[in-house]
Amino acid sequence: MLITAARVLAGADRHVIADGAVLVRDDRIACVGPREEVQRQARPGEPRLSHPSGTVLPGLIDSHVHLCFDAGPDPVPTLQAQDDDALFTDMKAHAEQLLGAGITTARDLGDRNGLALRLAGAVAAGRAPGPRIVSAATPVTPLGGHCWFLGGEVSGAEEVRALVRRNVTAGAQVIKVMETGGGLTKGGADSWESQFSVEDLAVLVDEAHGAGLPVAAHAHGVVGIAAAVEVGVDTIEHCTWMTADGIEVRPDVLAEIVEKGIFVCPTISPHWPMLPKFFGAERAEAMVDAVRQVAQAGVRLIAGTDAGVQRAGFGGLASSLTFYEHLGLSAERVLALATTEAAQALGVGTETGQLTPGYSADLLVVEGDPLADLDALKSVMTVVAAGRHYRPGSNA
Repeated sequence: MLITAARVLAGADRHVIADGAVLVRDDRIACVGPREEVQRQARPGEPRLSHPSGTVLPGLIDSHVHLCFDAGPDPVPTLQAQDDDALFTDMKAHAEQLLGAGITTARDLGDRNGLALRLAGAVAAGRAPGPRIVSAATPVTPLGGHCWFLGGEVSGAEEVRALVRRNVTAGAQVIKVMETGGGLTKGGADSWESQFSVEDLAVLVDEAHGAGLPVAAHAHGVVGIAAAVEVGVDTIEHCTWMTADGIEVRPDVLAEIVEKGIFVCPTISPHWPMLPKFFGAERAEAMVDAVRQVAQAGVRLIAGTDAGVQRAGFGGLASSLTFYEHLGLSAERVLALATTEAAQALGVGTETGQLTPGYSADLLVVEGDPLADLDALKSVMTVVAAGRHYRPGSNA
């Protein structure tokens, strides 16, 4: 498949090739470069897609989704009312929504009964349209803790180790731990409250790292964030710096995040401009400023939407990325946190996240130039995932 466009964002640095082209063979990128050069390597009969006003860029990565939730006003009762067959059907639809929005890799950070792993296999085999799914399988939480209804309740170090091992055996590619409470779980710990001791967290990280898997820590509260950093998790999810009565960014913890190279996924909702409505103007500004401080400190940010929870649909990554522009980040850096940086954080940086020969053919074409206007990412013209040209309503 030969794809030509007004510009191609090529390589690890997404440098612009004007009047460029990408050649895809099987599931790999075969060639990237100026249109005339790449066209000469195309074989007769290979499909050709021309987008004279478009931009070819790496497929986007949503680093924090929950395919098992429906993004409705109260996703948990909906989940609990479904059997696994019905839930799997909905998860397939959610995966296709992600793909249609140009997302070719998604990290699912918690589902029920290994359904995301099952779906990942179906996508990889071409039986279902969707992005590459990096699944955490069952998230680790204490008895009655955040998202207990997903089946990951544990008590004590040995149960922590046992659940990590079960996830590893099942095929998980990341271990998710609920270090603090969360708003999705009614009657549980508040979002700022810690749920695991430093000692139990250390056991979890030791077990996961021993199996070669990274750890993603759900952490809203300052104490929970500090504990996650202390034990050396690989990504911190949300990282909202909550206390019992406000927001407090701790410079010492922030400096340690930078020093250890821990990635932070702020999980920005596609509807982030509504923050003042939901939290009040003062608290909303404090929340925004906390992410600004994290970004200005040089932390390696990655893009995630928490798709599936309230008000976070599965096609909203492009809208959420404008939040970072609001913070003052350049369009180039915003694209990095949704492509190359995210790929490295997810452990797939040698496979995807850039348009480089030999990499997986994960790409999209958008109308216009996202380096000039990030809203161009909302105008998806073509999506290719693992070499498959996505056509709505088909499995290819």
